[in-house]
Amino acid sequence: MTGVNFLVADLGSKQLGLLHELVPAAVRVGLLVNPRIPQTEPVTRDVAAAASAIGLQVDVVEASESREIEAAFRTFVRNRADALVVGPDPFFASRRLQLATLATRHAIPAVYNIREYAEAGGLMSYGTSPTEAYRQVGIYIGKILKGAKPADLPVVQSSKFELVINLPTARALGLEVPPALLARADEVIE
Repeated sequence: MTGVNFLVADLGSKQLGLLHELVPAAVRVGLLVNPRIPQTEPVTRDVAAAASAIGLQVDVVEASESREIEAAFRTFVRNRADALVVGPDPFFASRRLQLATLATRHAIPAVYNIREYAEAGGLMSYGTSPTEAYRQVGIYIGKILKGAKPADLPVVQSSKFELVINLPTARALGLEVPPALLARADEVIE
């Protein structure tokens, strides 16, 4: 195997930790995942283990279509989820406005894996910097175009991660972002 690893499935525990720092009173956390993608199982294991370690309950809800996202939020509300981790998924990314809107409408603080969610009104994102990851891909392609054999190139892992916090959404949810968390943010949306 060769290529660039974007580490999308390996950050659930870190995302949960950041969310817990922002919403320390949370007891029950929802995890939204798409059952049709291979990252679902490792993300679910990672978040469940991290939640157990800090004494949180996790409700895993699956969705792979827009109407299932609506149903998932009804489940989170019915189960009284205090917070939400949205698993990495290209389909979810394409529905980021819907997800951010539903989370805010139902007053569920949520963390996502890419900055575009926070830019669309989501509360917080933590994940691989897409700019850095695409730069790594460009370097990789450059090496291949210069004659390197792909089989001889190692897998490169993302090394830059970014935390983005949306303050208007935090205010809408009645949350005060701790100064230490704000200080660690790569970007704060005012």
